Amino acid sequence: MPSAPYLGKDLVGLEELDADQIRGILDTAEPFKEISERAIKKVPVLRGKTIVNLFFEPSTRTRISFEFAEKRLSADTVNVAASGSSVQKGETLVDTARNLEAMRIDMVVIRHGSSGAARFLGERIPSNVINAGDGRHEHPTQALLDMLTIRDHLGRLEGVRVCIVGDVLHSRVARSNIWGLTKLGAEVAVCGPPTLLPAGVEELGVRVFTRVEEAIEWAEVLNVLRLQLERMHAGYIPSLREYNRVFGITRERVERAPRDLLILHPGPMNRGVEIDSDVADGEHSVILDQVTNGVAVRMAVLYLLAGGAPDKAEVAKHGVE
Repeated sequence: MPSAPYLGKDLVGLEELDADQIRGILDTAEPFKEISERAIKKVPVLRGKTIVNLFFEPSTRTRISFEFAEKRLSADTVNVAASGSSVQKGETLVDTARNLEAMRIDMVVIRHGSSGAARFLGERIPSNVINAGDGRHEHPTQALLDMLTIRDHLGRLEGVRVCIVGDVLHSRVARSNIWGLTKLGAEVAVCGPPTLLPAGVEELGVRVFTRVEEAIEWAEVLNVLRLQLERMHAGYIPSLREYNRVFGITRERVERAPRDLLILHPGPMNRGVEIDSDVADGEHSVILDQVTNGVAVRMAVLYLLAGGAPDKAEVAKHGVE
C-alpha cells in the first residue's frame, strides 16, 4: 500500500485538496481493485466501524458503489433515504445527523440537493463526512474514479486533453473533474450549448468549445455528461432531438476523430440524447471500467479517512499492503 496521504476529517470536494493528496487517493485505490477480483471480496480493515449512507436525493450507482466499498472493508452499514425518514416530517439535516451521532456512528456518506450540505454537516458532527454529491457543488469520488479510469487506460494524467461535454451548468461531476484534472496537469475543456455552460467557466482554467466537432478534434478523452432534465425548468435547449443533432456523441462524429478517443460517462445515460448507444457500448467506451473503479476509489477514501490502516497486521495478513 502506498504511503497514505492525510485528507483531513472529511472529503467535501477536490477544490481543497492538493495534487499529492489526489494522486495519493488514486494510488491507494490501485491495490483495492485487486480485492474485488478475489473469490472472497473482503478485508477487515474497517471492522467495527459503522457507516451511515444518508441520501436525500435518488441514487442507484453511487449509493450501491459506496455500499459495496463499505462491505468489502467489513464495515457495518446503515442506509437512510429521505423518503420515509423523519426529514419528510420536517426534521432538519443537523437534527438527523445529531440523532445518528448519538448512536455512535463513525462515518456519514451524504448526498444532498443543496450545495454546501456536506461541509455544513462536517462542521457540526465529529464523524467523518464524505460528499456523495451536493447540489451543483461537487461530487469528488466520481471525479476520482474518472481520473483513475483515464490513468489506467492512458498511463498518465499530465498533459492529457480531456473535454467535458454536455450539461456543465448543472453538473457537480464537471466541477470536481475540473478541479482534480487541472491539479494533476491535464488540459481540460468544456463543450455544450451556451445556455448549459456556467458564466465565467474559463476562469477555472478550461478551454470552451461551442461546437462538438471542434472538441472531438482537440480531445483525447470525452467525458459525456447527461442532460439533467430534472433541474431544467426553462428553455435551456430547443428539444432533446435538436440537442442530439448538434451536440450528441454519435458514431459518425467519433469515427471522424483524428485519434482514438476514450469515452467516459458518469451515468445514468440518456441514450440517443447526449450519447448514442453504439458509442456507449462501443470499443472506445470505458463506462463499465468507471463503475468497477468506483468501488476501489470509494474503498480508498473510506480507508484513508479512517486513518489509513486501523489494524496494520490484519491489513498485511490479507494482502492489502
